[in-house]
Amino acid sequence: MGFARTCSVALIGVEGVVVEVQADLEPGVAAFTLVGLPDKSLSESRDRVRAAVVNAGAEWPQKKLTVGLSPASVPKGGAGFDLAIAAAVLAAAERVDPRTVADLVLIGELGLDGRVRPVRGVLPAVLAAADAGYRQVVVPEQTAGEASLVPGVSVLGIRSLRQLIAVLTDEPVPEEPPTEEGRPDAMLAGLLVPGAGIGTGLSAGPTEGPDLADVAGQHGARRALEIAAAGGHHLLLSGPPGAGKTMLAERLPGILPPLTRQESLEVTAVHSVAGILPPGEPLVRRAPYCAPHHSATMQSLVGGGNGIPRPGAVSLAHKGVLFLDEAPEFSTKSLDALRQPLESGHVVIARAAGVVRLPARFLLALAANPCPCGRHTLHGAGCECPPALVRRYQARLSGPLLDRVDLRVEVEPVTRSDLLGHGSRGDTSATVADRVREARARAAARLADTPWTVNSEIPGHELRTRHLAAPGALAAAERDIERGLLTARGLDRVLRVAWTSADLAGRDRPDNRDIALALELRTGIARGVPTTTGETR
Repeated sequence: MGFARTCSVALIGVEGVVVEVQADLEPGVAAFTLVGLPDKSLSESRDRVRAAVVNAGAEWPQKKLTVGLSPASVPKGGAGFDLAIAAAVLAAAERVDPRTVADLVLIGELGLDGRVRPVRGVLPAVLAAADAGYRQVVVPEQTAGEASLVPGVSVLGIRSLRQLIAVLTDEPVPEEPPTEEGRPDAMLAGLLVPGAGIGTGLSAGPTEGPDLADVAGQHGARRALEIAAAGGHHLLLSGPPGAGKTMLAERLPGILPPLTRQESLEVTAVHSVAGILPPGEPLVRRAPYCAPHHSATMQSLVGGGNGIPRPGAVSLAHKGVLFLDEAPEFSTKSLDALRQPLESGHVVIARAAGVVRLPARFLLALAANPCPCGRHTLHGAGCECPPALVRRYQARLSGPLLDRVDLRVEVEPVTRSDLLGHGSRGDTSATVADRVREARARAAARLADTPWTVNSEIPGHELRTRHLAAPGALAAAERDIERGLLTARGLDRVLRVAWTSADLAGRDRPDNRDIALALELRTGIARGVPTTTGETR
């Protein structure tokens, strides 16, 4: 009778639970029983592991074999347990020393020929193992770079079960033939899942992606874009078709600062679980950009799916930009589902298979036409939409949702002089990004001893008690509250935008100019504020 154990990791959303894989051999009719709440893909590992062990040159034990996955109450799925099951079986059969695998965490899928195939979610799995105190992990060679991002963990990348057996028995490690040059590597098929990321991409830097200087005119909208990037404020761009709303939103990721180390790990973990992490780029360093189509369902936006819920668009845009073009065309149910993650920075999804908490701290950018034909605000453009239809169309963006949007900008049609290059060109994305980084550095220094990093995260109570504006600066905001133009939440958001305006201008605290600008961007009522960020207000 033989017994051995090793470890793997079960992922629930983007969080991992270390699972002990136990193998027990007893005399009796040869059989392979797998217990511990496995799903269908994990139950099929019995056939994969048996074929992989035999094709790796090891003898399959002709005894009654029971493999248990503990804790049994945690749902387990996927093929990432194959490698740990094979190692436990080989140790129970004394092909390898059971002591060598007892403290190992093994993650990987096995092919029938014994090759180790990569799986999704390696980074969050290794993070969970490190948090549980494990210091040695074995992963497929293709994901070794991703696993190495976790500090304090020794990572062994292997290409086959044969190599693992050689390492554990101190034998010469056999060389596996590499993929022929010019041919696609079939081993990477498990990393990228077609359709897993809805309208998502990893944005390029300011010099590689679309440049803000390409936008003709729109100085007011460009100023709002800079404020949104500097303070993490949500943005609504409203205007007729062809005014440049989509162009502006697409350039928003290019002026965001690079992700910090901790933010990069969080974003990489989400993209790894979703199966959209590009091969060869184990760490996401730039803010992601997610732009789902307006036909997207609520589940695709906030997360869902069969079994354990998977990340949706709000999680794929974590620490980046979620852009909803033609926002009124989205279903009201989908739009209102964004209200909770906009406030909390995460989304909690409850399904029969379990409850998952996914990160969702994103910058929301909305683009909307004023009516179904888009010509409602244009004089002499021939809009034939009935007033009732216009009201219903605009009401698809509910009041509670818009109350969470700090910046509301009317994007006017581009003038002939701006379009033909006669007007002054705006700054490039690189120039604006430098100002955004400086403003964020001022905010970070001010919030150094707090759990917040940008102005949009500061609670209203803190703004009204500790982070005060200049004396008399709130007079205009107080009048708007009395007139019903501002809610309590709206006042808090005006103060946050005012702090961002002050950071961009290099002021120690907001004055009446910053409050006036914040009120204008929220209410749409002109307050006599200049139209460019660099001018003196």
